Amino acid sequence: MTSDQTGLYWPFVAPAATAPTGAPMGTDVLSGSTFYVDPHGWVQDDQVPVTNPNIFIFGKPGRGKSAWVKAFLNRMFAFGYRALILGDPKDEYQLLCRHFGVEPFAIGPGMPTRLNPLDPGPAAIGWDRLSRAERETRAQTIFGRWLVLLRSLIGSQTIGDRRVPVGPSQEQILKTVLEHLTHHASDSRLLRPIALPQIWAALNEPSPDLITQTRFPNRQAFLDETRLLRDATAQLSTGVLAGIFDSETSIQIDWTAPIQSLSLSRLADLGDQATGMALTCLSSWGSAMRASGGGNRINVRDEAWKQLRLGTDAVAAFDADLRLSRAHGDIEVAVSHKPSDYEGAGHAGTQAAQIAKDLLHLADIKILYGQDAAVADDLEQLLDLGAIARNTVTGWAMNRKGRALICVGPRTYKVQLALHPDLELPLTHTNQNLH
Repeated sequence: MTSDQTGLYWPFVAPAATAPTGAPMGTDVLSGSTFYVDPHGWVQDDQVPVTNPNIFIFGKPGRGKSAWVKAFLNRMFAFGYRALILGDPKDEYQLLCRHFGVEPFAIGPGMPTRLNPLDPGPAAIGWDRLSRAERETRAQTIFGRWLVLLRSLIGSQTIGDRRVPVGPSQEQILKTVLEHLTHHASDSRLLRPIALPQIWAALNEPSPDLITQTRFPNRQAFLDETRLLRDATAQLSTGVLAGIFDSETSIQIDWTAPIQSLSLSRLADLGDQATGMALTCLSSWGSAMRASGGGNRINVRDEAWKQLRLGTDAVAAFDADLRLSRAHGDIEVAVSHKPSDYEGAGHAGTQAAQIAKDLLHLADIKILYGQDAAVADDLEQLLDLGAIARNTVTGWAMNRKGRALICVGPRTYKVQLALHPDLELPLTHTNQNLH
């Protein structure tokens, strides 16, 4: 039959090519055209079924996930985007940073880098010159972010096989402590800098005002009821992350540089929980610094599953960052091995597991690199992929590195990543080169 007849019998064999805007990422093997990725452009185009610019990347180790991210960043820099690597557990972005004359900040025991996750950031600049209404609005945002962080860090700790509870009562105590330490409770024109050790000190030696405002009959009752809270808070300053996130921020980041990275490779020996807690701290700090530098930013969250495993509050914090990406003009890129990493954030049926599962719908753009056949059911059930798309990921994408099924809303594309052999391939090298 003629070519005009084949479309009738085999319609939609290949979706229409993406518009030539954004980063050219390789070849659409079904149409033979160049495949472009333009998250913000897609959100603004009513013809593209994308409502948010977030990107989730899944794939078996060694299939090319990090190479895709680094190539995407390198090509988006040409459009004025800047990248912030919010925790690099394996120093995979080190070469790319140094290519642009940027040295990653090393975070770990004995290192000079300090980051205060309770840093209010640019929101506190000119505080005394703000109107009362503006101060209250900003204070609500700052305290809200701090409470999410504290719930995540405290609630991730366990006693036996149970996590430390952080319910409404504990949250109210923490909120009161924050207001006292910053002096916001007594004078809204002042927002005093604080760090994690001060929270433990305030809980361990409660002032009469704190006891009264939290409705305890006396000091001993306060100490008895807050023992778990105090012990868990003390661990934030004396535990595995001691000396890293418990003092004033010691670095100055150049927000005009194309890329900045916070290296966590030195935490590897401390375990996944320590890395997850560090990722949570960096996430909170990165949100506070969002106003710095302006422009569009790409926030890369590598091995995001380690943060999600900390429990419900850590999942809720990650969820909040994804939901705010559109308002901030950011692109959130989360890299994991398989979709069930998100479902594994809590025991089956728990609130954490359900929230984490819902996170999969907060990214309309998904890059699916090769997976073993054992992951096929996850692809179908969690990502709503049909049999053809599922088999593409477990079959075609496994036969050569750099192959990925890219989901743009409900549309799917088979794409082979293309890297410049001299300019890009060396920068994407991790354990092995992508060919």
